[in-house]
Amino acid sequence: MAVITIARQLGAGGKTIGEMVAKRLGYTFVDNEIIQLAAEQANVSTDLIKSIEKDVSGKLAKFFSGLVPKTFSDRVREHDQAIINEEIYVDLLTQIIKNLAAKDNVVILGRGSQYILANAENTFHILLIADKAYRQKFLAKKYSLSYDQASEAIQVEDKRRQHLYRKFGRDDYDNWSNYHLILNMTRNKVETAVDQICTLATP
Repeated sequence: MAVITIARQLGAGGKTIGEMVAKRLGYTFVDNEIIQLAAEQANVSTDLIKSIEKDVSGKLAKFFSGLVPKTFSDRVREHDQAIINEEIYVDLLTQIIKNLAAKDNVVILGRGSQYILANAENTFHILLIADKAYRQKFLAKKYSLSYDQASEAIQVEDKRRQHLYRKFGRDDYDNWSNYHLILNMTRNKVETAVDQICTLATP
């Protein structure tokens, strides 16, 4: 019974490792796309809500039940539906991740979850890093990209990551003191990383 957050550099294998950890522990894996969909649920789009209900499995659907407080929905309705004020977005994201964590047995990938749940009990924060060559190779192989495409993706994602964390008033996302475990994937196998994370989170 634990919560695991995984922060990572793009190409360090965060999603792959997160999914493997969740499968081994019997946890629910929540990636960026699912959290984003949950945030968009507050934008009161009927079509979007229907698509969420259609695409999300029964196990994950339980996580969405009561996920977004009415107060946040009301705040979003006051703005253009195509635009979410940054303050509202950060507040909403914070509430979503806290609700996910409250349900326990979950692996949360990214979205500043290591900050939002910084002092939460029975929560373990992981950081995955790797050198650029490893990250390029990983992305190129996993997503059938050229090395130039992989390099561009890394550059874009690193900027997005910095931008998001600044919304939380933080720029120390790679600081070791934020994490229980830091894994350099340039020097570790994926299976080894999964073993170490599962061991950390298992009493």
